[in-house]
Amino acid sequence: MNDAVIRVRGIGKLYEIGERSHGYKTLRESLVSAVRNPFRARAAKNNHNSNGSSAEALAKADTFWALKDINFDVHRGEIVGIIGRNGAGKSTLLKILSRITDPTEGEIEIEGRVGSLLEVGTGFHPELTGRENIFLNGAILGMKRAEIAARFDEIVAFAGTEKFLDTPVKYYSSGMYMRLAFAIAAHLEPEILIVDEVLAVGDAEFQKKCLGKIGDVARSGRTVLFVSHQMAAVASLCNRVILLDAGEIKAIGDCSEVIPKYLVSESDSAQIVNLRHHTGRVGTGEVRIVEAAIRDKNGDLRNRFNYGEDIFFELTLERVTRAPALSCTVEIQTATGVPVLHLYSMDDPSWEPVTVSDTQKIRCMLPHCDLYPGVYNVSMWAGASPQMHVDWVSNALQLRVEQGDLIHRGFDMNWKHAVVHKQSFWRAAEETSCLPCTENAHANTGFTRVE
Repeated sequence: MNDAVIRVRGIGKLYEIGERSHGYKTLRESLVSAVRNPFRARAAKNNHNSNGSSAEALAKADTFWALKDINFDVHRGEIVGIIGRNGAGKSTLLKILSRITDPTEGEIEIEGRVGSLLEVGTGFHPELTGRENIFLNGAILGMKRAEIAARFDEIVAFAGTEKFLDTPVKYYSSGMYMRLAFAIAAHLEPEILIVDEVLAVGDAEFQKKCLGKIGDVARSGRTVLFVSHQMAAVASLCNRVILLDAGEIKAIGDCSEVIPKYLVSESDSAQIVNLRHHTGRVGTGEVRIVEAAIRDKNGDLRNRFNYGEDIFFELTLERVTRAPALSCTVEIQTATGVPVLHLYSMDDPSWEPVTVSDTQKIRCMLPHCDLYPGVYNVSMWAGASPQMHVDWVSNALQLRVEQGDLIHRGFDMNWKHAVVHKQSFWRAAEETSCLPCTENAHANTGFTRVE
């Protein structure tokens, strides 16, 4: 394709540990400086030479490369996801693309006006009101006052901050900041929208609005770079995904290929997961799911299982206030957020709902796991009834299933074929019969007689 609007060649970013680099500007100074210059720009290897130091000289100090040899193109109208662990270099890359910081080496070309949402309140002046900051941000994007005014009502309605328009934004909560900042960035029609973890702040309804708006932006022919730790959102929105690890690109490609590679790297460490500060939860909160783990039949912590093994999910409930007797569920989802298995304690005839007085461990056994090989997200729920959610923790754990040696197909099983494997029985049927059968149901892998 020849319609690339972002071209990144050999980008690297070197930081000095424990020292502030010469010539650093405030974020506001960098933003203002950026919008006064054309967005088509090149950052050459001698960026730091004007300060009397080169990349080679900096490398001799106590330094680390936040990014190294980054190369990719983004085409007009694409939504490209950028994923990776904390510290992988995602935010650094977006700051370079947004002209907030300069690369140490390499060059970039960007065609079009860029709107960035990298952190809460980026580009806001705390002493100005919400109304004034809408016009300020539009001016930073190079828009005329009449253009901003034409979209003003739509921005305010999306953000839901009508009552606080004439209040200085320094009094806004982080959620209000984010709603207004996203509304401005998405509605002022930049050719390129750069969004970093917009789903980290805001309730579920606002997150859904954000995802819908990002899709609308892309369908209008504009380009989006989207960073998120929520793989379901990445998979539903993005055409391609870039996987960063330790400042380097490990994979670029379709979501179905790249996201599992990321989840495999994330699922290598079996442990008891502390969920006390887990943000992806909803519920009334009388009891909280504070720990979760996956064990094998011997009680050992594991998160990798072969097809056919028994798997034991463990959750620890902790009482906050008085609560009714509770039941639990374990939900297993694909990396793209598609529910696969819903394991409900009430399906077990011997289960009795529990009243938590202090802490209580609950275990759920999944016998003979028949999931196709891959990495799965595990969510957990506790409630008094299906309509009363006391605590729901999404993506509490990750489970990796491998093919093992119980099935011999001559090829690797994966999500391209299916998600759940079931044993089936096959025979060559005679022309005169509907189904071949045996006298005994399933005897010797035969079929039940059909009358």
